[in-house]
Amino acid sequence: SDSEIIGYALDTLYNVISNDLEEEEQEENPPKPVDDLGSQFTEIFIKQQENVTLLLTLVEEFDFHVRWPGVKLLTSLLKQQGPQVQQIILVSPMGVSRLMDLLADSREVIRNDGVLLLQQLTKSNAAIQKIVAFENAFERLLDIITEEGNSDGGIVVEDCLLLLQNLLKNNNSNQNFFKEGSYIQRMKPWFEVGDDNCGWSAQKVTNLHLMLQLVRVLVSPTNPPGATSSCQKAMSHCGLLQQLCTILMATGVPADILTETINTVSEVIRGCQMNQDYFASVNAPSNPPRPAIVVLLMSMVNERQPFVLRCAVLYCFQCFLYKNQKGQGEIVSTLLPSTIDATGNSVSAGQLLCGGLFSTDSLSNWCAAVALAHALQENATLKEQLLRVQLATSIGNPPVSLLQQCTNILSQGSKVQTRVGLLMLLCTWLSNCSIAVTHFLHNPANVPFLTGQIAENLGEEEQLVQGLCALLLGISIYYNDNSLENYRKEKLKQLIEKRIGRENFIEKLGFIGKHELYSRAAQKPQPSFSSPDHMMFDHEFTKLVKELEGVISKAIYKSSEEDKKEEEVKKTLEQHDNIVTHYKKVIREQDQELEELKQRVSTLTSQNEQLQATVTQQVSQIQQHKDQYNLLKVQLGR
Repeated sequence: SDSEIIGYALDTLYNVISNDLEEEEQEENPPKPVDDLGSQFTEIFIKQQENVTLLLTLVEEFDFHVRWPGVKLLTSLLKQQGPQVQQIILVSPMGVSRLMDLLADSREVIRNDGVLLLQQLTKSNAAIQKIVAFENAFERLLDIITEEGNSDGGIVVEDCLLLLQNLLKNNNSNQNFFKEGSYIQRMKPWFEVGDDNCGWSAQKVTNLHLMLQLVRVLVSPTNPPGATSSCQKAMSHCGLLQQLCTILMATGVPADILTETINTVSEVIRGCQMNQDYFASVNAPSNPPRPAIVVLLMSMVNERQPFVLRCAVLYCFQCFLYKNQKGQGEIVSTLLPSTIDATGNSVSAGQLLCGGLFSTDSLSNWCAAVALAHALQENATLKEQLLRVQLATSIGNPPVSLLQQCTNILSQGSKVQTRVGLLMLLCTWLSNCSIAVTHFLHNPANVPFLTGQIAENLGEEEQLVQGLCALLLGISIYYNDNSLENYRKEKLKQLIEKRIGRENFIEKLGFIGKHELYSRAAQKPQPSFSSPDHMMFDHEFTKLVKELEGVISKAIYKSSEEDKKEEEVKKTLEQHDNIVTHYKKVIREQDQELEELKQRVSTLTSQNEQLQATVTQQVSQIQQHKDQYNLLKVQLGR
């Protein structure tokens, strides 16, 4: 009952269990690699669950000398034996709810340590995260962040943001609760950084970094698509996306904040047409104003820019084009002859991508190739349109097609990274586009180059290029419409059998999927590479490989008879499709006619009813006139 003695007892237990050393002690006595006594003492303490239950009761005490050491002790127990202590608190009556009161304590030291306690309590425990969220944690934490000055606040803001991350990351229920509670709108003021960007303290940078990460948690590509989409729309409606774009185009923003802002904007617009359209309309405050996309692409193909920034810009461009046929069309149109600015006053996205594709910097080549591949992703119309692009390579020489220039550079034996980028672009371009395959095969140098590359026994570094060459040749067979006599499916397969061998071809094709960098790229859409040399594969391309590897392997082993049968089946299916399409059209027309006739009947019925009413009215009037006439006759007859 003596609060002072209880306080000392709690402090003593804290000192026994805690491994935290004071800063002065750390300087005097560097930590020694001793057995973790704190963890062992914690185990002894929590063996009797009543100890933790009693501690929860003491934390409820208002007396500062009891509550504060109680909070510190419980935090330390959670640090040492997190899952076990979490479980005890979870089964204690109102265990989590009692701890939530700490956020409302008027004494800042207890409130702030309460935030640290809840950080430990919510680590990797979805059940506790949900309880904390439903105990009004979002409201309280956002209030504290606002009181402390948002991004200009101190370490308390950082702690609150870390707790919010714990509550929201990989927790779909809490994310939905956060959105439904209109808390996304309360994030907008965080990013109102003002024009005075010269004074960025280390704490402000940390806070803003965590704030951006919190936005990304809500719109992560790994979340359920419906949840991500509703958060993206909410961020647009409340002006959060606009605020992020302002930071994106501002001057004096620290490099790491700029990079994280680009990554955040990327995920806020990814696959959301409304947000992608807004982003396309954003202009940089230059004279004359330039589209933000163009300014960002300038950074991507500039070898003097930091590597992480270039990766972020590539990701942003990919997210802008993801499921965005309109955006893809706008990018490709800047490459087409009819739309290129003849005055040369402004540089376009297409020109920057072409410049990057053929620069001397291999990283620019790779980024531009991948970016261009995303402009063609699942868009057969644009793949055909891009075949029209002609490039003036040197004065006096006739222009060559973009497709031809890509294969020319490929055959010149440039760096591995450049060749991998170009091969990924060509594979994306030719897949599901027979016309592009025909254009590619029309150049007599292309097939011999590919077979030569695949057939050679080269070092480990070249195996990746060999695998991609095999994939490109496989695509040229699988999507071949047999319109070129010398490069019909059967002839290309015979060439593989003769020059490479089918087994060898399949083995080389398998080099792609076995590569470590392929596995890494397949994990998530964002390009994350430890160094420029590791930039080899793109996430969307790994999906294409998965889709095509099996069908190409089967296609290589198919006999000409099987191919013929398949062609016949395809033609039959096409005929069936045409018949179905024809009947659909007939039915549609008949439906339309029927609808028109129904409307006509309805109109005529309405008119008929009106006329009937008029006739009835007139008959009534005539009868009245007759009666009046007869009455007058009688009166005059008298």
